[in-house]
Amino acid sequence: MFNCTWRQKLIPWLIPFFILGFWQIFSMNGLFPATILPSPFAVIQTGVKLTASGELINHISISLGRAFIGFIIGGILGFFFCLMNGLCKPMNLLLQPTIRILRSIPHISLLPLVISWFGMNEVSFVFLVTLGVLFPIYIHTYQGIKSVDKRLIEMGRAYGLKGYTLFFHVMLPGALSSIFVGIRYALGMMWMTLIVVETIPANSGIGYLTMNEREFMQIDMILLSILIYSLLGKLSVWMAKLFEKKWLLGKQLSQEGE
Repeated sequence: MFNCTWRQKLIPWLIPFFILGFWQIFSMNGLFPATILPSPFAVIQTGVKLTASGELINHISISLGRAFIGFIIGGILGFFFCLMNGLCKPMNLLLQPTIRILRSIPHISLLPLVISWFGMNEVSFVFLVTLGVLFPIYIHTYQGIKSVDKRLIEMGRAYGLKGYTLFFHVMLPGALSSIFVGIRYALGMMWMTLIVVETIPANSGIGYLTMNEREFMQIDMILLSILIYSLLGKLSVWMAKLFEKKWLLGKQLSQEGE
C-alpha cells in the first residue's frame, strides 16, 4: 500500500522532470541558445541571486499582499451577496438578474476604466482581483445552497430553525463542497488577474519584474517569474484542498461524536 501510494504521487511528476532533464541537456549542448531559452540551472541561479539581494522577496511579498487583500474582500462580498439572495426572496429577485449581467463582463476588460478611475496604484490592482474572486465565490456558493436537499431544509424548519440559524446550520453545511470548488476556482482567477494587472501598469510585483526584464531581453528572469506564478498558484490550490479536507473531516468526526 505504501509503495502504491508513493507511485501514485510520483507519476504526475514524471513528465515535468523529463522535460526539465531534456531541457537542461539540450541547453548544455547548445541546442537551446541562452538568449532564447536559458537552462533550468541558469534560471535557478538567477532566482538564488535575486533572493540573496532581497529583490525577489520584495516583489513576491507585494504580489502576495495584493492577492490576499483582493481574495479576502472578494470572498466576503461574494458570500455576502449570496447570503442576501439566499435568505431574502425579494433581494434575490432584485439582485440576481443584475449579478448575471455583471458576471458576463470579463473583468480584465475593465482595466483601462479602473485605471482611469483610481490611477495606476494598489487600489486598481486590488479592485480587479476582488472582481475576479467575487463572482466564482458567489456563483458556487449560490449553486451549492440551491442544491441542498429540500428535505433537510424542511427538517430544520420542523426543529424551529429559520432565517440565519437555518442558513448556518443546514444550508451552509450542505453547500460546503460547492463552496470549496468555488474557492479553488477563485484562487485561479486571482492569480490570472494579478498576472495581467501587474504586467501592464504596475511598477512593482512579479509581473512588473517580468516586463521590466523583457526590455533587456533577460529571458532567465522572465522564466523565473513564470515559474514563481505557477508555484504560487499550485501552492494556493493545494492549501485550499488541504483546508477543505481537514474541514470536512472535522465536520464528519463531530457528527459521529454527536
